[in-house]
Amino acid sequence: MIILSNEEVEQLLTHEDCMESLEVAYKELFLGLGANRPRTHTYFPLQNSVSGQKLHYRFKSQEGGNLSNHIWALRISSELMGEQTLPNGVINKKLIPAASGNKYCGLIYLYSTENIEPIAIIQDSYIQRMRCSATSALGIKYLANPNIEVAGLFGCGWQAASHLEFLIKLRPNVKEIRVFSPITHECDDFVEKYKRILNKNILVAKSPNEVVFDSDLIICATNSSIPCFDGRLVKKGTHISTITHPDGVIYKREIDDATYDKANKIVVLSKDQLSLDKQIDILGVVNRGLKKDDDIIELGELISGKNSGRESSEDITIFANNTGMGIQFAAVGSAVLKLAKKKGVGREVPTDWFLESTPS
Repeated sequence: MIILSNEEVEQLLTHEDCMESLEVAYKELFLGLGANRPRTHTYFPLQNSVSGQKLHYRFKSQEGGNLSNHIWALRISSELMGEQTLPNGVINKKLIPAASGNKYCGLIYLYSTENIEPIAIIQDSYIQRMRCSATSALGIKYLANPNIEVAGLFGCGWQAASHLEFLIKLRPNVKEIRVFSPITHECDDFVEKYKRILNKNILVAKSPNEVVFDSDLIICATNSSIPCFDGRLVKKGTHISTITHPDGVIYKREIDDATYDKANKIVVLSKDQLSLDKQIDILGVVNRGLKKDDDIIELGELISGKNSGRESSEDITIFANNTGMGIQFAAVGSAVLKLAKKKGVGREVPTDWFLESTPS
């Protein structure tokens, strides 16, 4: 069995490998050639505090697999949740590096579906970053207009950076990218860094309205508890991508009701997660009678060809990247494992350490 660190995964995994493996997995899942258990969170309140913050322990897990890989993945995260007060006064939940050495704890376990043996343990952070942004990129591939001139990005953290990288790969001819975050000094640093790295015209937006105005594509990659922008300002033909949604306990959203109400096409990653996590930000448009449940479709339907997605260049489309899925970690984990074996990367430990002679 192989153990891989985030640094080793980053050395191995390309944007193209990540997108390709996920595209196959979503198609197989839709066609009944994969399985996925919806993500669950368990929160446990703690008595102690850090700098006056209310703390919760959170255990998060998801699992799944697709037929072509012959791999089942279980991803778990042991987390401590605190609070972050933004300059605009909004309080967001934030992970605290509470483990030894100011670190976090998230692992992916890969199992062979052919002989049931564990075959890898992989740190989850880099795959987590890539599988989320690659999934949003697939939303752009299937829903956004091909000729994007102006794009807007909300957020300046590690997910925003990864989404920006995939945007450039999917729409390399974009002429201008506007970035907004209420944490202004971080936003300034982010823009200067990625202007150099990507050699693109990337600007700091002074307000959310400046991001939305005249944008052909709007990407939200934040941890926001309130909508990032006023949907009434979204122009025809815009594609909007969002990654933050309620999880059944913590209420978060990036897109307001006005945006959902005027959308011609709403695509989600998982419809199962809508009801499980009470994702009222998406379900609200159905509850208001403006869409039927069947009008909200899954990404796998687009990839499989069952649904055509955008029907007009003037359609407003939304891709709600509304959950993490175990099948993502099986697909991307499988790709990483193949590359690791090919290049001799990782530390091997005896598989027999994890096997037992009596049934569980």
